[in-house]
Order: sequence, then C-alpha cells, then structure tokens
Amino acid sequence: MVNKVHAKHILVKTEAEANALLFDIHHGKEFSIVAQEKSLCPSGKKGGDLGWFGKGMMVREFETAAFALKPGEISKPIKTQFGWHIIQAVESS
Repeated sequence: MVNKVHAKHILVKTEAEANALLFDIHHGKEFSIVAQEKSLCPSGKKGGDLGWFGKGMMVREFETAAFALKPGEISKPIKTQFGWHIIQAVESS
C-alpha cells in the first residue's frame, strides 16, 4: 500500500489548455519545462515539483489521482477547486 507520493504537477485554468499541454508532453516536451513555462502554481518555478506528501495533505481529487499513478506515469487532466492539473508521479513509498 502506498503511504506517500513524490509528484510534480502543472496547474492551468481550463481543460482545453491542460489537454493541449498533455499532448505536448506525450509528444516529447519535458514535463518540468512545461510546468516552468505554463503552470499557475508557485511550484512551476521548480518544474512543478511538490515533493513528498501523504494522504490527507491534498484536495481529494488531486490525491486520488496522484496515489493511483505508478512512478513515471502522467495523469489525464484532473479538475479541482484550483483549476486543472496534470500530475506526474516521481516515486512512491
């Protein structure tokens, strides 16, 4: 059972923008670079790196998606109260 996840994310305002960025990532653009260029979250400056977090530390939709990913996997766009996220799992424990 996964207790903690180390993840990166990109936060944007619309689903359309999230889908366009996801397309770019799946076609070779590096996740960290896209986060630096496009993410609205302050973590974007660090390539979207959120570090390690446990259950109960993120909003439910984000947490559910992050904990379902295997290291290296990238989520589909996830909607939360903050906007649309693309999540990349770095590692888990």
